[in-house]
Amino acid sequence: MSENLITIKNYLFALTEVIEKFPVEKLAEITELLQQARENQATIFICGNGGSWATAAHMVCDFGKNTRKPDKKRMRVIGLGDNIPSLTAYANDEGYDRVFAEPLMNLMQPGDVLIAISGSGNSPNILEAVKTARQFDGVSVGLTGFEGGQLKDLVDYPLVIPSDSMEVIEDFHMIVDHIMTLCLRQ
Repeated sequence: MSENLITIKNYLFALTEVIEKFPVEKLAEITELLQQARENQATIFICGNGGSWATAAHMVCDFGKNTRKPDKKRMRVIGLGDNIPSLTAYANDEGYDRVFAEPLMNLMQPGDVLIAISGSGNSPNILEAVKTARQFDGVSVGLTGFEGGQLKDLVDYPLVIPSDSMEVIEDFHMIVDHIMTLCLRQ
């Protein structure tokens, strides 16, 4: 068997293992939180770094566009990294740790929701965003992996992907996005 074939089979096996251990009840609880936020017209803010930012941006698109139905309120969703000039200004003037926290200070209202995505659960700018959300009586959701890092204990609703592979964790964060989008569209 070729080395590539072994790698492919091992990766697919790792995905199957996560499916078997996946925290389904926790995801249902988070989805219900988002349904309530929609009903209350709360804003959902989403942030992440690198691959997690790609997931966050995808989630913003899915929640904003793919959950629309004539009989439901539209979701209010904002990606905290979408404004690149602001992001780089905060990074330059306040430090990269503040790139998501500072915009939250301008926008977050009590009852709004922050979805913070960090594969490791230890990204300083993600942790700062969660602390800021708490200061403004926001609700926080953390999507992470490995053992959950600091994020797991800092957020109101942690969802830890049971894997120690960043690639598998990031794949499952996208799966979480798509499952929540399907539920929110129903």
